[in-house]
Amino acid sequence: MSAQQPIRFDGQVVVVTGAGRGLGAAYARLIAARGGSLIVHDAGVAQDGTGFDPSVADAVVADINAAGGIATACHENLEDRGAGERIIEFAISRYGRVDALVNNAGLVVFASLAETGHTVWDRMVAIGISAPFDLARAAIPHMRDQGYGRIVFTTSGRAMRVEDCVPGLTAYSAAKMAQVGLMVGLAAELRDVNIHVNAVSPVAATRVLRRNAPELAPDLVAPAVAFLASSACTASGAVLHAAGGRFRGAWWDRGDTVDLGPTPAAPEDVATHWSRMTPP
Repeated sequence: MSAQQPIRFDGQVVVVTGAGRGLGAAYARLIAARGGSLIVHDAGVAQDGTGFDPSVADAVVADINAAGGIATACHENLEDRGAGERIIEFAISRYGRVDALVNNAGLVVFASLAETGHTVWDRMVAIGISAPFDLARAAIPHMRDQGYGRIVFTTSGRAMRVEDCVPGLTAYSAAKMAQVGLMVGLAAELRDVNIHVNAVSPVAATRVLRRNAPELAPDLVAPAVAFLASSACTASGAVLHAAGGRFRGAWWDRGDTVDLGPTPAAPEDVATHWSRMTPP
């Protein structure tokens, strides 16, 4: 990117959810360092959803402002109905516009299917599906009026391939793949306007992925999100994998089409050609 025009966010307002710690804080700091005005959202709840600590978001805002950036904290709890709309309304009231929305807030609960009761499921849906939907739905009208916008969802490699998943992540995987569905649907709906919608699939050492691994620092993922949230990104519908300074774009792949004729084929015919129908 050094040979290209520097990526800047001067005059732009960026909302980052779950930005009080880990990945979200790294995203917010990098975008602010490049001129963006940040809404640093974080309710400061514990991993089980309890508590409320505004100092979590406030500390990141203080760091950004001390470094000469512009940031304001927002403490809405994404489990509350209407929180997404209120976050966008807060951004508009504070800065008058929303140029980019980064849906970073998430939740990981390890539970088998039998252990995943409605309390756990409803929390995963509220934070992982309903909140990103509500935030996007509230932000897009403003982006349409501006003629510009960028939306970044967050998915996970754990949810995309059986080989990369582990037992206990059914609810988590469902929520993360739902954001891919939101990305695809909105990218199709907004293909004729200057609002681009993509997703990041990050791996970093955070309070969710507890590893003492400097090579998985959140700062090594942040460039991917800064790019997707910027005017330099003119693609839509892509997932950008980012881990330890390594990046890879991904789209859905398909196998070859096998024509089994105009009359109903036998199930055995499908079985015979299965390897051709599926991607390598």
